[in-house]
Amino acid sequence: MGERRRTPGEREVRNVVATVDGLVRLLELERVGDVLRGAAPDTNLQRVFGGQVLGQALMAAGADVPEGRAPHSLHGYFLRPGDPTTPIDYEVEMLRDGRSFSTRSVVARQHGKAIFSSTASFQIDEPGSIEHQDAMPGVPWPDELPSFLRRPRASDTALRGEWDALDVRYDDTADDGVRVWLRTDGALPDDPLLHAAVLAYASDLTLMAAIVARHDVRFGEPGVVAASLDHAMWFHRAVRVDDWLLHDQDSPSASGGRGIGRGRIFARDGRLVATTVQEGLVRIR
Repeated sequence: MGERRRTPGEREVRNVVATVDGLVRLLELERVGDVLRGAAPDTNLQRVFGGQVLGQALMAAGADVPEGRAPHSLHGYFLRPGDPTTPIDYEVEMLRDGRSFSTRSVVARQHGKAIFSSTASFQIDEPGSIEHQDAMPGVPWPDELPSFLRRPRASDTALRGEWDALDVRYDDTADDGVRVWLRTDGALPDDPLLHAAVLAYASDLTLMAAIVARHDVRFGEPGVVAASLDHAMWFHRAVRVDDWLLHDQDSPSASGGRGIGRGRIFARDGRLVATTVQEGLVRIR
């Protein structure tokens, strides 16, 4: 990638996401005036990876939330393709700090334009209420499975290494869906907000693939146009992303050039820790 010419007074903020430490640094934001600035990673991608914006936006939303409140939901819209060579500025608005919940609005900007808008909600721990969950499907364990990027019909080799901070294993036994085991390729600090942000980052890897799993379509092929439109997450239970998680994904509908990918994320012990839903643009020309 060629060197970008910076404007006078602009400081280059870049990051390599080839290691867990690099991923942590990518999600650590810098206070610059009234905004929080997220780094731009060294990448071969032509636009900002959606998971980067999700993770950084969640970190921005949680930066000033009262202690003891963990994220329970994140809803975001991808408004424009992001420039992967440029840092992202996050503007945070405090919408509410109640007795149990805190809500933040976050807008991500580059070159003076909004590229992403989201709302995140945080809650105090409330034990002793009703509880139920779906059962984790019976699947092969991750040590029995190949790396995600080495599976049949893997992504272009230029993309290999983009997500080396994650260990992702592909389960090809899913019918009309996508199943992957994932974890960071090393230990993370004991920060619940960071673990939630890393999970948001990782959750964007394969949801679009779930949309086309029922069809003989491959992203990157001539005539296939795809882009994430929005992304929603609900965090149900405490999670560590440096231990194995199963992302079980399917697609209930595709029509009108759009499709829905939805996923359930289970901890290795069977706890349902998060739910994901993403709508994506999929055009076959």
